[in-house]
Amino acid sequence: MPKIICVVSERAGKVFQVKKEDEDLKRGDYCIVESELGGDLAVVIDTSSDICTHPKLAKNAAKLLRKATEEDKEKFKWLKDMEEKAFKFCFKRIEDRNLPMKLVRVRYFFNEKKGIFYYTANGRIDFRQLVKDLAREFKMRIEMRQMGVRDEAKMIGGLGVCGRLLCCFSFMKNFEPVTIQKARKQKIVINPTKISGLCGRLMCCLAFEDETSGRMYSEEEKVEED
Repeated sequence: MPKIICVVSERAGKVFQVKKEDEDLKRGDYCIVESELGGDLAVVIDTSSDICTHPKLAKNAAKLLRKATEEDKEKFKWLKDMEEKAFKFCFKRIEDRNLPMKLVRVRYFFNEKKGIFYYTANGRIDFRQLVKDLAREFKMRIEMRQMGVRDEAKMIGGLGVCGRLLCCFSFMKNFEPVTIQKARKQKIVINPTKISGLCGRLMCCLAFEDETSGRMYSEEEKVEED
């Protein structure tokens, strides 16, 4: 059974589990973990708690590439600066070309050969000229990736009405369908401003509370009838 530790991503700010392998890592150490961008810098925050090291978490744990060096830390700092510059440049080009899209975030691959530009839009966008602008400026492969408003909230993060980090940002892996019927079942006043999240869609926690709360309210109604 692989040893599991918990780390937090320096770029995304998210906590996740990693297979420790044979590396000697302790709390506060930096490491490079496998990601869709080829590598991510993370700092170890937990190596022993039951929640973090539970065997069931090993199935979805990320792969540890190596302990981070000072050069790795400097590179990720440089990548972050480059992503910010790319965002500003792309944002300006979107305005200049009057494209009906919202730029959300820019992510560079660890090998610096590709950049992903995440955006939201109501429909299909002809961004061929925009891609040419970006490729000419940054000399790398460019991918424009459209996302929904819920995915935007998951990427950007924020605080919910409960005062805690958004569920989609902090721990959710996938989105579950959330309907207005779930709110009615829990006897919640149907006020869009009260039951909608930062993304403008129904709050994910309505689905979390649906099963337990629904059973509780059903039991209350049964008692009242009796």
